[in-house]
Amino acid sequence: MAVPAHPGRAYAAVTASYWAFMLSDGALRMLVLLHFNGLGFSPVHLAYLFLLYEVAGVVTNLAAGWLAARFGLAATLYAGLGIQIAALAVLAQLDPAWGVTASVIFVMAVQGASGVAKDLAKMSSKSAVKVLAPAAEGGLFRWVAILTGSKNAVKGLGFFLGAALLALAGFQAAICGMAAVLAVILLAVALFLPPGLPGRMKGADAWSGWRSRDARVNRLSLARMFLFGARDIWFVVGIPIYFHAVLSDGTAEGRREAFFLVGSFMALWIILYGAVQAAAPRILGGAWRSLDQIAGDAVRWAGRLVPIPFLLALAVILAGQPAPWLTLLLVLGLLAFGFVFAINSSVHSYLILAFGQADRITRDVGFYYMANAAGRLIGTLLSGLSYQIGGLALCLACAGAMAAASFWVARGLIVPRPEP
Repeated sequence: MAVPAHPGRAYAAVTASYWAFMLSDGALRMLVLLHFNGLGFSPVHLAYLFLLYEVAGVVTNLAAGWLAARFGLAATLYAGLGIQIAALAVLAQLDPAWGVTASVIFVMAVQGASGVAKDLAKMSSKSAVKVLAPAAEGGLFRWVAILTGSKNAVKGLGFFLGAALLALAGFQAAICGMAAVLAVILLAVALFLPPGLPGRMKGADAWSGWRSRDARVNRLSLARMFLFGARDIWFVVGIPIYFHAVLSDGTAEGRREAFFLVGSFMALWIILYGAVQAAAPRILGGAWRSLDQIAGDAVRWAGRLVPIPFLLALAVILAGQPAPWLTLLLVLGLLAFGFVFAINSSVHSYLILAFGQADRITRDVGFYYMANAAGRLIGTLLSGLSYQIGGLALCLACAGAMAAASFWVARGLIVPRPEP
């Protein structure tokens, strides 16, 4: 693959477009969740709203790797931004007079398009770093950490922005405003992205080559699936709805205040998560370490994540009912979860590019993020089901089980060396 004449400029343009997309993605998620929770949707119905978003991610990541390899990363990046603008424009047509079933089907379809857009943009941005990053002195780890960490910080701002826009401007006005801003961003990126962004493959790679030939990529992808399932089980429905119920007094003013508080916590969690991701190379002792050492980090930090959700679930059971001390413990515990989760996620993001082959990097990254989307799909479904069946305690216990599965799979990334 050819490298653009100005890789730093290309990296900056890719990062800026990814930031803009993730800001809108975070805002849209919070807008939809809080708006429909306010309309009285059950936890299961709220989970349904995001199911097609995650299903689309599973399919899109496989197709996106092939499309980027066929047409280039710039094309898939523009497509992701364009589809998101169209999805927002369609969502603004939602009629409040529609019934629950019609509303759920309509929003599921629009969220499905948004899921396609997100994974086109994500795969394009992450794959570009493989070729753009300097190879010397841990450059790949640093550039991946910066892109991933900054993206999540921006998405966290999107969570707060979505909650604030819902409270201040209302659902439809917020959606239309985001679509207009994103259209301006797309135009700017198209004008300023330098030519030569890599990604197009040599020859006609077969569609059937979606699964990696490297066992490490396949195992890392499975560990990633369980890791993100562990987060989304409590993140998508359980915690936002629990905190909104605890913090709202039932009045219109109380609900608006709860929107801000819930949105602020979700935003803070994502922003801190992104900051830790960006700092992961320093936290782990330097980006220059060997691939085997960083693979060992993936196993150790996966193990450290497992007890946190189980302990929080136990605290919820012992408390019996909401209490100020329990709310504080949940906030602190989930921030601790976010710290350990961020290290895991950052290490995974480096390893997939380090393991992946340059001549098929879009395919390997697409397969990896397909597994990521599958984990989010499982977590989203279990988030609504577990919260409705067993409340927050069951939500957190299921998250612990998924974290344990991620740790068990990740252990295979360390291959014992033969005795000399």
